[in-house]
Amino acid sequence: MDVVIIKYNAGNIYSVVHALNRLGVSPIVTDNKETISRADCVLFPGQGEASKTMEYLRNNQMDILIRQLKQPVLGICIGMQLLCSHSEEGNTPCLGMFDVPVQRFCPKRHEDKIPHMGWNTISHLQSPLFEGLSEDAYVYFVHSYYVPVNPYSIAVTDYVHPFSAAIRKNNFYAVQFHPEKSGKTGEHILRNFLNLAAQQ
Repeated sequence: MDVVIIKYNAGNIYSVVHALNRLGVSPIVTDNKETISRADCVLFPGQGEASKTMEYLRNNQMDILIRQLKQPVLGICIGMQLLCSHSEEGNTPCLGMFDVPVQRFCPKRHEDKIPHMGWNTISHLQSPLFEGLSEDAYVYFVHSYYVPVNPYSIAVTDYVHPFSAAIRKNNFYAVQFHPEKSGKTGEHILRNFLNLAAQQ
């Protein structure tokens, strides 16, 4: 099975490579459009700033490519946010696969630190992506912007207020947390995604 990670101007890509290596998978990290299009599944991870990453994707026509992908796609962190319609970070139009906005956390209490950083639980699990996991499994987050709970939500986390920890529409899956930094739970989610791709 060909597993591809989209290479673009976002950090943290190689920690996803190492996580997949631990599962016995050797992903291809590339920005080659033909290789990405032919892959059995595609991961779109990263950490970065929305306007700069979207500018890079548009300049390299990667935005058009990503919208056209038909195989299972997993967005991670900024990858999830870029799949949405618009981000308050830099007032950025995004890819629009999910017709929902990305908003900045507004702390309500002194103890609400931004960015949301560290371990938190996911609940309301509604996808084969989370098969075999119990409600309130812990995963690792680092983010200042969030996707509100919406009809595409397949997992929810509560920090400041409830938000989408994961969303899905057709072949596009996305998680706000970092499965590659989430220990056995994260490995389980990545394995489930690979299994979904293998069943296509």
